[in-house]
Amino acid sequence: MTKRIAVIGPESTGKSELCQHLARHYDTEWVPEYARFYIDRLDRNYEQHDLKSIAEGQLAWEDEKAEYSNNYLICDTNLIVIKIWSDHKYGETDSWIEEQLQKRRYDFYLLSNIDIPWRSDPQREHPNLRQHFFEVYKNYLEEHKLPYAIVSGIEGERKKCAVNAIENFFSNKEDAGSSPA
Repeated sequence: MTKRIAVIGPESTGKSELCQHLARHYDTEWVPEYARFYIDRLDRNYEQHDLKSIAEGQLAWEDEKAEYSNNYLICDTNLIVIKIWSDHKYGETDSWIEEQLQKRRYDFYLLSNIDIPWRSDPQREHPNLRQHFFEVYKNYLEEHKLPYAIVSGIEGERKKCAVNAIENFFSNKEDAGSSPA
């Protein structure tokens, strides 16, 4: 069965590059961030109702890529990111997104640390709130008792940190599952 790994975290923390690296490393599929695709095609600023369309697109891409994945499916973002963004920007999250958050499961999360320099991008909005968002993501993962590791370091160190976290998590999980009761 395919194990889903979601890479989440504040803006400009190397999530997309890390996902591409992990997909190459594990010879599997990765799911790009649908929001980038969606927003690039808008001829206006995005609005709250667009977040549901983005969430639907993200899940559709995940389901499509899962069919072709090899052991792992690497997801560049997930509904947690959309929820946190919606709560911050609009003070609430669409009920459909909340429902899907309860239904959709991921085996492991990589939380991308803010220890790399900010890179400006037209879709990025909060260069001064990366620490704030990092804490919000971390708190969400902990409150919901979701398995995660923080990914830190620059370039090769960050990639190695992510691979080590994945290997450690899944090898410990297999060891625990194979122990006699």
